Amino acid sequence: MRIYFARHGESQANTAHEISNRGLKHPLTQAGREQASLLAHKLQGQSITHIYSSPVLRAIETSVVVAHHLGVEYEVNEALREYDVGHLEGRADKEAWKLWQGLFDDWAKGQRWEQRIEGGESFYDVKNRFVPFIEGLIQQYQRTEAHLLCIAHGGLYWMMLPLVLRNIDTDFLYKQQGFPYTAIIVSELTPAGLVCVEWNGTKISAI
Repeated sequence: MRIYFARHGESQANTAHEISNRGLKHPLTQAGREQASLLAHKLQGQSITHIYSSPVLRAIETSVVVAHHLGVEYEVNEALREYDVGHLEGRADKEAWKLWQGLFDDWAKGQRWEQRIEGGESFYDVKNRFVPFIEGLIQQYQRTEAHLLCIAHGGLYWMMLPLVLRNIDTDFLYKQQGFPYTAIIVSELTPAGLVCVEWNGTKISAI
């Protein structure tokens, strides 16, 4: 089995530089819709059998485009939502982004997993929804030729992929300089576990 992890296309929240990790607001921009279409074309021929989407609108709209193109139904799952930053939701000011960056650094650099923004999630909260979801997919499809596609968010992937991909760590992520819109990370189930075999077009050594 394979699991493809893709980021959504550009949304109005991205262009407004607004923190928007909840609900059905901030749709894709025209550029984002074009990116979603390109993602669909890139995945043509990859035999995608199931699509799972974050419940945030920009991911859902990306999933709709891809699902329609590939003729595959999509399913919304809360496990794929971007991590919640509490009272920073809806803000676009410098102070909000400073606090956002502080939390990111606490998790990614300081390993202070318990840190959270008031009203938001800790690293442990995100881990406790994302990792069991991926483990559940593996349990369900491990003896099949299923090719599963998850469409979610850069922040979520940054924090969580090192927990489920055996050959990816934080140092590797810093070298990649983030997740471009509709980036695709391809993973494959091996006897050693789930490993990354391709990172946004670049082949990766399995272990």
